[in-house]
Amino acid sequence: MALKVLSKECKEQKEIAEPMKLSYPYKPWLINRAVVAENTWKLQPQGHYLLAGMQTTAVYVGKMHAWRTGRHVGRAIRPREKLAEGALGKVRRIPSATTGKRASPHLVEKRQKERINKTEYINALYSAISKTFSNRKIVMEDALESVGKTKEVNKILAQLGVWKEPSKHIRKGVRRHSQIKRYSHVLTIVVKEDKGITKAARNIPGVEICTVDSLSVGRLMPGGSAKSVAIWTESALKEIDSIGNKTNIRLV
Repeated sequence: MALKVLSKECKEQKEIAEPMKLSYPYKPWLINRAVVAENTWKLQPQGHYLLAGMQTTAVYVGKMHAWRTGRHVGRAIRPREKLAEGALGKVRRIPSATTGKRASPHLVEKRQKERINKTEYINALYSAISKTFSNRKIVMEDALESVGKTKEVNKILAQLGVWKEPSKHIRKGVRRHSQIKRYSHVLTIVVKEDKGITKAARNIPGVEICTVDSLSVGRLMPGGSAKSVAIWTESALKEIDSIGNKTNIRLV
């Protein structure tokens, strides 16, 4: 099947052959698994100081020098743990005590990153490419990579009918909630080489720009959304069949 290549003026320029991987079947369960795995790769291990809440100047020595309740002294009520060093014991070791130890703190050893097989991830990537391309089959000429102004990118996207510039007369509170939700990430521009398009389109709400080498499932279909649309340049489209052979795809 032949695909139409559009110019920057959104006029038909020529036709090219469709890559074989664009007919890959849509597998939403595999895409969701890859998206969840990608989201866990961004997590940072957390850990707390082992002596947090334990370092205090409070001293409990003997029954003669120990205070009783009712004299502004903490007391271990829950859990009822009997500790040494005085009648009241080491109250600071109880999580329920004021300025005491934290209950169930985070551990550095906790497994946060979800692993995924490389073959499964590549299949999920091909499935996402096929689904986003089937929503809107848009292929632009390589001159799109050299667009250097945001105004030109807005004009091209408006002519394609995939993006609409938000109104500037919306109140700040409305803009913060409804407009951000409306113009969330739903459009991805895939290029082979960045020649200025990234700086020109990075401030457009809902638009993501990436090269073929940095392409991922989360960038094509954020959250596994099946309504996402992708715009490909002619050179980037020819690299689809060889994405699985690239060595820069590293999985955690």
